[in-house]
Amino acid sequence: MEHIVIIGNGISGVTLARHIRKNSDKRITIISAESDHFFSRTALMYVYMGHMRWEDIKPYEDWFWEKNRIELKNAYVQKVHTAAKTLYFAHGETFKYDKLVIATGSTTASFGWPGLDLKGVQGLVTKQDLEELEKNAPNNDVCKHAVIIGGGLIGVELAEMLHTRKIGVTMLVREHAFWSGVLPNGEAEMISRHILSHGIDLRHNTELDEILDDGTGKVAGIRTKSGEKIECQLVGIATGVKPNIAFLKDSGIETERGVLVNRMLETNVTDVYAIGDCAQQREPIGLRKPVEAVWYTGRMMGETLAQTICGKPFEYKPGHWFNSAKFFDIEYQTYGWVSSTKTLRENEAHFHWKHKDDTKCITIAYNAETGDFLGINTFGIRMRHEVIDHWLTEKRDLDFVVKNLPKANFDPEFFKDHFKEIYKSYKGQLQTV
Repeated sequence: MEHIVIIGNGISGVTLARHIRKNSDKRITIISAESDHFFSRTALMYVYMGHMRWEDIKPYEDWFWEKNRIELKNAYVQKVHTAAKTLYFAHGETFKYDKLVIATGSTTASFGWPGLDLKGVQGLVTKQDLEELEKNAPNNDVCKHAVIIGGGLIGVELAEMLHTRKIGVTMLVREHAFWSGVLPNGEAEMISRHILSHGIDLRHNTELDEILDDGTGKVAGIRTKSGEKIECQLVGIATGVKPNIAFLKDSGIETERGVLVNRMLETNVTDVYAIGDCAQQREPIGLRKPVEAVWYTGRMMGETLAQTICGKPFEYKPGHWFNSAKFFDIEYQTYGWVSSTKTLRENEAHFHWKHKDDTKCITIAYNAETGDFLGINTFGIRMRHEVIDHWLTEKRDLDFVVKNLPKANFDPEFFKDHFKEIYKSYKGQLQTV
């Protein structure tokens, strides 16, 4: 019986295992040193905040794996010997495979600042990071103040988590507004104001110089590049993530930033594949980045590769870009491509509307020459994915999208909608028909 071994029990690896089992009787083993069972990584913050227990963020009961004949092994893979199709574990054991799938996800990215090795410096990516946070910041007696380096989705999650335990938070971001490398200025500035309104000390145009030692190997504070010192007991590193692939050194598997794969998610080594955050497309797909650390793309890769492994070769085709997140009280959705103000593509223009309460806005990207709809960002207004996706496929124009926004509304029945106001603003700004 062919043995499929998957390194990593995140959304990519587990989706792959489930779909292989649906389509075959192959032997499946999932290996992970992070946790015994699959859990929802996006829900880690809610465990710390007290909204959920650890067992609540496991999507499957513990009996699910044995019932579905998916073997689980808690071990750390230290080395991969592809010629012998053998894994070497940190504790000395070896393990054979017929086909190997690397689904090891991401790890915190940092940039060589002095003091990174001090106690109290950490990221927020893994179960171990959450456990470390409970030790470093259990309450505001042990941790009176925290400094978060970087913004983005992890940074704002960590700020919200600490805020629920009444721990003071300072955030350092390099840009003039929060996540302005990704968001148009109007949105980035609105999110900055929203974060500040929650009592977070958000510092724009500010960079870390070094993390300071209290003399015992613990964090005492940080110094910014302008020379300012900020006392703290926790430094959260939220400057992005990178593929977790250090164990593949000398394996013969080609890597750059991630594990290099083709459209079939195959590596350069026969019977070795990579999916999820750790995979890097040799040729980017459309405007997508070669490495995408996004939950839904990991799930799609798992579904896709399962078909190939089960004898139905299938290319990875992720379709139109979409993502969602939450900034404290404001929900965010994006569909298609909406560039930041400083990275506008040729002929890309934006229609922007913001509600007077400063917690809701939309930005629609379109081609200024043809009027073609390119993408939409929404904050505080929920949209139906399938409707927007359909419009992108049909190549609808800006006028059509604005006039038909109510059809894409996903807010509950008794929520007040703002589409008349949006349409009025659109007519006043730039209606073309």
